[in-house]
Amino acid sequence: VQLQASGGGLVQAGGSLRPSCAASGRTISSYNIGWFRQTPGKEREFVAAIMRNGSGRYDVDSLRGRFTISRVNAKNTVYLQMNSLELEDTAVYYCAAGSFVTGGTYYRDPSRFHSWGQGTQVTVSS
Repeated sequence: VQLQASGGGLVQAGGSLRPSCAASGRTISSYNIGWFRQTPGKEREFVAAIMRNGSGRYDVDSLRGRFTISRVNAKNTVYLQMNSLELEDTAVYYCAAGSFVTGGTYYRDPSRFHSWGQGTQVTVSS
């Protein structure tokens, strides 16, 4: 599967963005799809994931209910709705596909994902 991330941009603190992750070559609902973010000098960190069965997983501590992940099968696309954006949300956001079993916390581990999109920059300004 090939993934194409888009929809990042520049937004003021408190604003919203909705990056998307479009799949080609395979059906996106066949995979667990994760969103990760990375800033210079730091490791890639988990943001959210949607499992094959449609259930969502979130990094609760950092997001505090501000982000929502969803999937539109007809468009073969996963979305990350980001609200109440904070300066600390500034990063390159990557989507990735994984085929691991749904149970447990594998979704938090970037090494469990085998296909990655190219990333989309999200910049939050004050």
